[in-house]
Amino acid sequence: MEYKKENPLGYQKIPKLLAGFAVPSIIAMVISSLYNIVDQIFIGQKVGYLGNAATNVAFPLTTICMAITLTIGIGTAARYSLYLGQKNEKDAAGAVGNGLCMMFLFGFIYMIFILLFNKPLLIAFGATDSILDYAIQYTGITAFGMPLLVIMNGLSNIARADGSPLYSMTSMVIGAVVNTILDPVFIFVFGMGVAGAAIATVIGQLFSCAYALLYLRKIKRITLKKTDIRLHPKQMLITASMGMSNGLTQISITLVQIVINRSLVHYGTLSHYGPDIPLAASGIVMKVNAIVLAVIIGLIQGMQPIIGFNYGAKKYDRVKQTYNLSIICELAITVAAFAVFQIFPGEVLSVFGSGENAELYYEFGIFFMRTFLFFLPLAGIQMISSNMFSAIGKPLKGTILSLTRQVFFLIPLMLIFPLFMGINGVMYAAPVSDMMSFITVLIFVIIEMREMTRLSKNNTNE
Repeated sequence: MEYKKENPLGYQKIPKLLAGFAVPSIIAMVISSLYNIVDQIFIGQKVGYLGNAATNVAFPLTTICMAITLTIGIGTAARYSLYLGQKNEKDAAGAVGNGLCMMFLFGFIYMIFILLFNKPLLIAFGATDSILDYAIQYTGITAFGMPLLVIMNGLSNIARADGSPLYSMTSMVIGAVVNTILDPVFIFVFGMGVAGAAIATVIGQLFSCAYALLYLRKIKRITLKKTDIRLHPKQMLITASMGMSNGLTQISITLVQIVINRSLVHYGTLSHYGPDIPLAASGIVMKVNAIVLAVIIGLIQGMQPIIGFNYGAKKYDRVKQTYNLSIICELAITVAAFAVFQIFPGEVLSVFGSGENAELYYEFGIFFMRTFLFFLPLAGIQMISSNMFSAIGKPLKGTILSLTRQVFFLIPLMLIFPLFMGINGVMYAAPVSDMMSFITVLIFVIIEMREMTRLSKNNTNE
C-alpha cells in the first residue's frame, strides 16, 4: 500500500513541532480546568455550598471516566503514532478503528453502571444526607454525557496524533464554551439549580463530541475503512496497556484525594485548626495546582505524537531532543508557578475568599501551599518521563513510573508521617515523595537514553 505522504513529524524542527502540537493542547486543557472552577462559582451563587458539595462528591465519577478516556484515547494515539513512524498504514487504521469501538463500548457501559449504582456510589464517596439528593440529581443527568466525554477526548487524541492539534483543541474548547454560556441561563434564568448545571454540561459535551466525530471524515494519514472499525480482544489489550499509565494516574489522583481529605479531617480535629479549615484550604491549593498540571498535561499531549512517530521511525536522536525540550518547557512552567506559590501564597488564597477564622485559614493555607508544592518542578519531570515511556511503546515502565509518586510513595508517607508529626506530616509527605519519585524516574530515563544512543549508533553503522 502506498504511503500517502511524508509526515512532518519526521523532518520538521522539533521546537516548531512541539510548539505547534503542545500550545493548542495546553490552551484546551487550561480552558477546561478554568471552566470547572467557573462552574463551581455559578452553582455556589445559586444553590449555596450544598450544591458545590454535591458536585464535589460526584467528581470521582468524572475522574474515573477520564481514566477510561485516557486509557483508550492515549493508548490508541500512541499505537497510531508508532505505526505511522513505521509507515504501516494498515495497522494504523486498525488501531484507530478498534479504539473507536472501545470508546463507544466502554462509554456506554460506564453510563449504565452509574445509572444502576448511582446512590451507593455517591454514599461511598462521602455524600451526606443533606447533599445526597443534590448529588443524585446531578449525576443522574451527567451520566448521559459520559459516553460523549469518552468519545470526544479519545478522538481528540487521535486528531492530535494525525497532525491536527488545532482541530483537537477546538473540539475540546467548544464544549467548555457552550457549557459556560448555558450554565447561567439554566441555573439563574430558568431556576434549575444543580440540574441546570448538569444539563449544560451534557449539552456542551454533545457539541464537542459531534465536532470530534466529524474528524473521521478528515483524517489525513490513513484511509479508514468500515472493515477497520471492529473490536479485536488482542488489539484492545495492547491499546489499554499503552494508555494504562495515564488511566492509572487519574485513579491514583482520586485515591490520594480521599486519603488527604480523611487525614486532614482526623489530624485537623486533633489540632487547633479543626477539621474544616484544612479541608477548605487544601481544596483551594489543589484547584490552583490543577491549572499548572493542566499545562503540563497539555505539553505531554503535544509531545506524545512526536516521540511516538520518531521512535517508530527509528529516529532516536529526535526522540531524545523532543524529550529534552519538553523537560526544559516543563521546568520553565513549574519554576514560575513555584515562585508564585512560595512568594504570594496569601494573595492566591485570597482570590477564593476566606470566611470565618480567616487568620487560622491563611496560616494553614500558606503553610500547606508552600510545603505540599515545594518540589512541584520534580513532579512535572516525573509526569513527562512516565508518558515518554508510554509513547515509545513501553507501557509497563510508563505505568510503574506513573504510580511511583501517588501510590507507591505519597499515600504510604501520608499515612506514616502524621503518626509522628501530626497534621504537618500530611504536607511533608508530598515533597519527600516528589524527591523519591524523581530519583526513581531519573534512573529509568538514564538507562533508556543510553539504550537509544546505542540503537542510534547501530542504525548509523548499518
